[in-house]
Amino acid sequence: MRKPLSLSPSLVRLSAALGLSGTLLTTGCLAEDAADARSQQRPPQTRSTETTTATGASRPSERPGEQHATPRHSKDRAAGARAQQAGAGADRKDSKTLLDVDYESGTLDSGIPDLTTTHATAPDASAVVDPGHTGSHGVMHKVTLDDDGYVSDGAPRSESATDKVTASRFRVGDERRYEFSVLLKDWEAYEEGDAVTGDILFQGKPANSNPPSFYLGAKRNQIVFRSPGPDLQSTVVDDYRPYVNKWLRFRVDVRWADDDTGSYKISAKLPGQKDFQLKKVYEDTRTWAPKNPSDFGYVKWGLYRPDSTTEKGSVRTRIAYHDDIRVSTLP
Repeated sequence: MRKPLSLSPSLVRLSAALGLSGTLLTTGCLAEDAADARSQQRPPQTRSTETTTATGASRPSERPGEQHATPRHSKDRAAGARAQQAGAGADRKDSKTLLDVDYESGTLDSGIPDLTTTHATAPDASAVVDPGHTGSHGVMHKVTLDDDGYVSDGAPRSESATDKVTASRFRVGDERRYEFSVLLKDWEAYEEGDAVTGDILFQGKPANSNPPSFYLGAKRNQIVFRSPGPDLQSTVVDDYRPYVNKWLRFRVDVRWADDDTGSYKISAKLPGQKDFQLKKVYEDTRTWAPKNPSDFGYVKWGLYRPDSTTEKGSVRTRIAYHDDIRVSTLP
């Protein structure tokens, strides 16, 4: 019979002071790395607890629709539940939040120094608003046509962006989840005979002045998803008119690939709905196809009105609110 391992009195006293187990003492290693354990914890459901932002600071946050980790003895039931909820885009237990913008700082950069705010020069091109979707604050972007104060990079737009937030950048091979809430403020509805132009509300794009890989925008009276490269388009909200001045939430899961192994999965959660509803899945598609050389991609939100002109009869002023923009990994 193997002789039990003998521990020195000093080691025993040290273990007692630190509260270490016999298993730890005899093996000399932890069963789970503490940093890994922290990175795998699910974010809380209410803003009464704290999470870590891209800056490393702690602040309140809420994770709509997320669930607690499943006990081991419920593994089989959990697997069935995940399969049943796959269409609704259920959260993954081991996903990691890379960016969390909730504007609770009351500033345009949400307390994240590297967050890019609007380049439009009009004083009201962007502002912090209250309340937000789930907290005290959100952000407003406004674009008025035929006014140079609402022109940025040569086009009518006012947007915030993560091009300088390195933690949230994406590259080929990454799998990412993008979530955001948007409110169409006093949005004028489309009527037959009006100009058929779109207003982009959220986009993921390669850096270096490239067109977006995907975007969600308002067109006619719908919210649509579009990926210009492979020419994909689908309707995400059939009619946004009942939801003007109400918060809508969207989710896009992306497998970033420069060949036909990429994918998009688009989901929405409208007022009155408890869970995300799957709207469209694109498999076997190229999601990374920059026209200009690019090392990484990033996301933008706000208002971009590339085809809108008063000559066409486009609505002159549009305003959109955004809140709870999150970027996370997928397993």
